[in-house]
Amino acid sequence: MRAGRPTAIVALAVAAGASLVAALAVGSVPLPLHELVGAALGSTSAGADIVLGLRAPRALSGFAVGATLALSGALLQALLRNPLADPYVLGISGGAAVAALAALALGLGVVAVQASAIVGALLTLAILFVLARRSLYSTDMSGGEQAAGSVLLTGVMLASFAAALMSLVLALAPDGRLRPMMFWLLGDLSGATDPWPAVLALVLAIVLLLFAFDHARSLNLMLRGDLQAYTQGVRVAATRRRLVLVAAIATASAVTLGGAVGFVGFVAPHLVRMWIGNDQRVVLPASMLLGGTLVVVADTVARTAFAPLQLPVGVLTALIGVPVFLGFLGRR
Repeated sequence: MRAGRPTAIVALAVAAGASLVAALAVGSVPLPLHELVGAALGSTSAGADIVLGLRAPRALSGFAVGATLALSGALLQALLRNPLADPYVLGISGGAAVAALAALALGLGVVAVQASAIVGALLTLAILFVLARRSLYSTDMSGGEQAAGSVLLTGVMLASFAAALMSLVLALAPDGRLRPMMFWLLGDLSGATDPWPAVLALVLAIVLLLFAFDHARSLNLMLRGDLQAYTQGVRVAATRRRLVLVAAIATASAVTLGGAVGFVGFVAPHLVRMWIGNDQRVVLPASMLLGGTLVVVADTVARTAFAPLQLPVGVLTALIGVPVFLGFLGRR
């Protein structure tokens, strides 16, 4: 049975807040509630240092990564009318990963790695728009399925090419740098010690959501077919270009901040649609809340389950997400 939309949004917002509080309190050094309140009020205790210097930046980064991946996944699954589409299907994350791994192989710092990921994502996006220009700029409304399929196939080919380049970089990298490279490739938030990149990513996520939300009605109509959307006054080609760009920017932001965290952008929109329905005005914000919550929970488990050993968060998103998704699917 599907939940009411306001109820579902409120429930997801509460779950997101609870996951963030748990991420601040749980760890190798558990912190009581009064320590968290003291940290929020500017206390200078050791607990406040742990919260503000370590856990808060990581929790915010995890939420930003999950939210942007989920937004990207929701947009791509609707735009391409393909339930298997996810943020990595366009190859944007692959391009970012190749550039970031190359920077890690060269021994560059965190800022250089993040900058390289941004450059790689933007370069891949430019290649996508060049190769899929006929589909992205086509005004032939009768070929909507073909246009969406062409964008999808172009992205898959770019992702495959990026995967080959990643394998080459890993093969040529010095042995001493392979571990951080593999952790980054699996999704790693251990380097998130500065809150400002996370804050900027959250601001960007909100801006992208507002832009996408403004096109939610058009997206709902496009789900019924490009021709029907066109007869209802939707500028289909322009809308597709804009929302593909939004999805690509969201993916690039997530990969830059947390590495290649998989599965979240695929499963979060699916769970939301099962629970709430397919109205994109609700699916987009709800997916972001659920995606952010999933990554925060997974990262909290990843850094505490085998402390002091920390696991890549991407491994936990799959281990947690797959059973949850199959459980929901089995109840339908």
